[in-house]
Amino acid sequence: MTVEPVVRVAHERAITTLTLDAPANRNALSAALVGELADGLTRCGKDRDVRAVVLTHTGNTFCAGADLRDPPHPDALVALLRQIVELHKPVVARVTGHVRAGGLGLLGACDLAIASKEATFAFTEVRIGVAPAVISLPLLPRTDPRALARYYLTGERFDAAEAVRTGLLTATGDDVDVTLEPVLDGLRRSSPQGLAETKRLLTARVLEAFDRDADALTALSAELFSSAQAREGMTAFLERRDPAWVV
Repeated sequence: MTVEPVVRVAHERAITTLTLDAPANRNALSAALVGELADGLTRCGKDRDVRAVVLTHTGNTFCAGADLRDPPHPDALVALLRQIVELHKPVVARVTGHVRAGGLGLLGACDLAIASKEATFAFTEVRIGVAPAVISLPLLPRTDPRALARYYLTGERFDAAEAVRTGLLTATGDDVDVTLEPVLDGLRRSSPQGLAETKRLLTARVLEAFDRDADALTALSAELFSSAQAREGMTAFLERRDPAWVV
């Protein structure tokens, strides 16, 4: 039986687009999706014709976070986030829908992130009994700490304008492709060496966080996901009910 890919690849004028294409699953971070995305990024890194990578999606959700039925191993998610940060070519997120939990880790790992004004965002981990542990590796060095504290602790939904203010997004606009156009034009006009070395400067602090904290946060993630509260939270989510602790 042929298994349909969950990451689509297209290339145009030195830009490779990797499209998360599991809309029925809200592009959740399954083991398959994480593996295919990592493979696509590896190929982009080796291809001299690729100047930059655009990461986008089908459906109304960029990424809903971890697939609760088929979650990737925390080590695999850490490796994927680090791969985006370390890739010697810029990675640009193009978002036209909702982003939740682990999906925000993908945005944090990308060098630039552009979204339509319809996009919404939420760190929902606390509402199922876990914490945004692994995804904090790229997010904490890059986003406003007070805003992050609010949205980490409450799980509130926020809009694209607020995401720009906090540093999660680079820009937002009515038409995401119109907003994205000058960004891609700038990347096409830039030298591969110049982009690679400039990205190295920009990501140094993020990679320090990976070196320092990845093992501890991976262990924390595994511990939390195996806890009784997380089991209740995930069960409640799948059953579309409030977990027992809601008052």
